[in-house]
Amino acid sequence: MKYKLLGKSGLRVSEICLGTMTFGTAWGWGADRMTSHSIYSAFLDAGGNFIDTANRYTEGESESFLGEFMQEHRNKIVMATKYSLHSAEKHLNDGGNHRKNLVQSLEKSLARLRTDYVDVLYLHAWDFMTPEEEVMRALDDLVRAGKVLYIAISDTPAWMVSRSNTLAELRGWTQFIGLQIEYSLLQRTPERDLIPMAAHMDIGVTAWAPLAGGALSGKYLNEEKAGRLSAESKRLNENSQRITREVVAVAEEIGCTAAQVAMNWVRQKGKVIIPIVGARKVEQIQDSLGCLNYPLSEAQMKRLDEASAIEVGFPHDFLTSDTVKNVLFNGNFDLIENHRK
Repeated sequence: MKYKLLGKSGLRVSEICLGTMTFGTAWGWGADRMTSHSIYSAFLDAGGNFIDTANRYTEGESESFLGEFMQEHRNKIVMATKYSLHSAEKHLNDGGNHRKNLVQSLEKSLARLRTDYVDVLYLHAWDFMTPEEEVMRALDDLVRAGKVLYIAISDTPAWMVSRSNTLAELRGWTQFIGLQIEYSLLQRTPERDLIPMAAHMDIGVTAWAPLAGGALSGKYLNEEKAGRLSAESKRLNENSQRITREVVAVAEEIGCTAAQVAMNWVRQKGKVIIPIVGARKVEQIQDSLGCLNYPLSEAQMKRLDEASAIEVGFPHDFLTSDTVKNVLFNGNFDLIENHRK
């Protein structure tokens, strides 16, 4: 295991993050306490220190388990949790990005995690109701109070993330150092704006569903298994199945699992990207961590890039067209070494 700086900070986190939405059985699936502890221990034994949870995961069981597990070594763990999603049915101000929900959600999370602070607090999803000034000032207050060390944001449009960070920079408030997005060989649309924004603004990216819900492991290529799932699933449509077959082919050539190939594609796509890996069984986390032993070559990365390529759309395709480059650079584009790209 190697480590990365998380965005524009000095915080050192493992190159793989352990996702714990599977810790607990309150949702009718997932890992019980003993299995969750074994998964947690396997991750730490491999050198991992970056752990992701949320107030809503398994109705709080995930945070409670982690609070118990990390008691003897709290300072070694970079614990990330989230607020925004509701924790009590029908309560009007339980849920959302506003200050009241932020404060009450964090207090409950701290109690379940048995800690005085969280290392990274994510805004879980943008609600399009709370002003960004309220969000950023409220988060800054919690950082100044010592209850949160760093802030991050998840599942939010690029324009709002960049506006919020710019506002915080101008006001002298704490800025987001992390961005959590869905990203995989089957979900590359963040490459249009979210990932370029993160790279430009030095925001670390954590990628959820790097295996696309297990689809990229190849387990649904079997028609019988695939038939048990929704025929409308984008992860199982004809194009996704074609991409998955290419992943399986690369895995067979290397001598590793398809899941390890899919994980490494995400890991190697950019310096700012850290995959979030979840598991219900110890064998699953061990397989995912095994990706560290099977790096992809440039040729293999290119092959997978081409197999899963998307249209980036306007204005990106327009701005990179030969016609526009010619009128912008007067025929000299190829002579200019652009260190900002």
